[in-house]
Amino acid sequence: MPFKRVPRLASFNYTGCYRYFLTICAAGRARLFVTDEAVSLVLLELSRTSADEHFAVTAYCFMPDHVHVLIEGTREDADFQRLVRVFKQRSSYHWKRRMTGDLWQRSYFEHVLRDDEDTFHVARYILDNPVRAGLAKRPEEYPFVGSLTLDVVDLMYSVQIDQRPT
Repeated sequence: MPFKRVPRLASFNYTGCYRYFLTICAAGRARLFVTDEAVSLVLLELSRTSADEHFAVTAYCFMPDHVHVLIEGTREDADFQRLVRVFKQRSSYHWKRRMTGDLWQRSYFEHVLRDDEDTFHVARYILDNPVRAGLAKRPEEYPFVGSLTLDVVDLMYSVQIDQRPT
């Protein structure tokens, strides 16, 4: 099947202090993210690349065949498209050195959050993915969710403080 290019916003340059909901699928939608080793390898490159490219990772969730990330530029020159390109290159390089097969499908999906979209609601949506998929009863039970900037329990319950576990 020929590759269909995912459209990007024509009037937006993807540079600056914006928030993005990013989804990247594993090559062939293979179930690659099911072990600590696989997730740790890719998460390390996400951490390194986001720091190098001036982005904060508010939330992430590695589902078996894709990853969701809520990410925000921390400087006016933070380039989202460069971040994704460099992250995919670095993680693919390290993947091929330690694992077998390709890591990523071509392209990715992103949603630029608008000013009126609440960061914590989007983070909660990402962290709840394993629950919706039947992989865990609660987000904190799933081993491949987290944040590189916030305490995960605080993040999960920041939307509704009265739901915080005691």
